[in-house]
Amino acid sequence: MLDKTLTVILAGGNGSRLKPLTLERAKPAVPFGGQYRIIDFTLANCLHSGLRRVLVLTQYKSHSLQKHLRDGWSLFNPELSEYITAVPPQMRGDHIYRMDYAPLLAFHEEHSSGVTLASMEVPVSEASQFGVMGADEQGRVTSFEEKSENPQPCTPGDENALVSMGIYVFSLDQLITILEEDHQRAGSGHDFDFDILPKLVVEDAVYTYRFGGKAGRVSRDRYWRDVGTLDSYYESNMQLLDPQPALDLYQPEWPIRTHHLQYPPARTVPGVSGSEGIFINSIVANGVLIVGGSVQRSILFPNVRIGDEAVIHNSILFEGVEVGDGAELDNCIIDKGVVIPPRERIGFDKVADAERFSVSDKGIVVVPKGYQF
Repeated sequence: MLDKTLTVILAGGNGSRLKPLTLERAKPAVPFGGQYRIIDFTLANCLHSGLRRVLVLTQYKSHSLQKHLRDGWSLFNPELSEYITAVPPQMRGDHIYRMDYAPLLAFHEEHSSGVTLASMEVPVSEASQFGVMGADEQGRVTSFEEKSENPQPCTPGDENALVSMGIYVFSLDQLITILEEDHQRAGSGHDFDFDILPKLVVEDAVYTYRFGGKAGRVSRDRYWRDVGTLDSYYESNMQLLDPQPALDLYQPEWPIRTHHLQYPPARTVPGVSGSEGIFINSIVANGVLIVGGSVQRSILFPNVRIGDEAVIHNSILFEGVEVGDGAELDNCIIDKGVVIPPRERIGFDKVADAERFSVSDKGIVVVPKGYQF
């Protein structure tokens, strides 16, 4: 069944909640975890699940994303009808998760389902952000409401609700019929989650596959994070620095592929002040040079330069960032190529920072790409 499956990834969206990180790039192209892009995790899921025909539907500021697909993901063999192809347009793609799709497809086939939804449990207090469903013991969906104002728990008294992950499996004939009928339906907004799916639940057999129900070949298969806001994006990155992170980037049987430029290895060097270059509990990518500076609990993307006696705490620095001598950063996200002047201090005075930069609800300071001091 895997070789007959066409995978469609919705990878557009203007990423308004992630601005300024999305001022010049689509959400799926936002860097993550020291060397990756958000979309790399979904594409790695496809690769390791045996899915070899992939369409990536792009829209908003997609040049960076298309370049990344070309440079990092031109690995399939067209002679075998394998491909990853970018085509316009659509409006999603802001989650980091690892999932073996093969058990999902097997579940779909076993139940002869026209439509199968991947689902997971979230606290009822958070469920209104998603499509909330009810399901019987066999996995058949009995109710569905998109972004319900009063989400119902899985069972009475339960603290969790069952929600859609936005991952669907369709039988082709069923999908064609669904779209044709909805196109002719007067008054339909032609939205799958609001208009089509609730009607299908009443009229047809819709099933749900519980995320992590069968682990497949991914250990700790239940990792899923929303990175659609600055704070959730920052927190998801910082969680990679936990002693036992929920997302293990070093798992050999499920590596995350990306595009790597030919940078030299990272290095620490003593500064002219005599200070040693050090990093503690940090992710440091290739090409990083720490010259007498101190980096603690931070993520440095490739080709970052840290100057003498500079201090970096709890921060994410994108590719090519330069931090001048004696500068101090705390709780910051610094976008690609920004040059921080010597002795500059960011993250210590939120009022002053807000006059120059974007500051998240939880106080994370974001210096946008191309900012000139």
